[in-house]
Amino acid sequence: MTKQVQLKQIKGNTYAVKGDSNHWIVLDTKKESGGHEAGPAPKELLLMALAGCTSMDVILILKKKRVSVDDYECYVKGIEQEKYPKIFSEIHIEYVFYGQGIKPGDVEQAIELSKTKYCSVSIQLSASAKITHSYRIEPAYRQNE
Repeated sequence: MTKQVQLKQIKGNTYAVKGDSNHWIVLDTKKESGGHEAGPAPKELLLMALAGCTSMDVILILKKKRVSVDDYECYVKGIEQEKYPKIFSEIHIEYVFYGQGIKPGDVEQAIELSKTKYCSVSIQLSASAKITHSYRIEPAYRQNE
């Protein structure tokens, strides 16, 4: 299956890009690099794509296992190499599940399946970066205090 994106320059180093889903998003960069800081940078989108891809997998797997998750968050942190091309050398994914009766074994299995079989973004990035995972199970969702 072929995937395709279209990119249009808005102004300077600010662009609009859409893929096969036909949804436009803005790509941008810092002002000192000719951008307007009006959207995420391309490398930020890599981490966002990773968070989205693995989260969709993990939540769907848990749903199929009939695990009730009241709320969910995912945090992804990437460490860049200092020299160009400044690729991510390490990436850490933290999954946070909120709810009662969530079993660690179910969560671990869902993360492992996402990591090794389903999340194409994770598998693609793991060719150049060490990707690690952690998770927490919390009894109830708490707003920022």
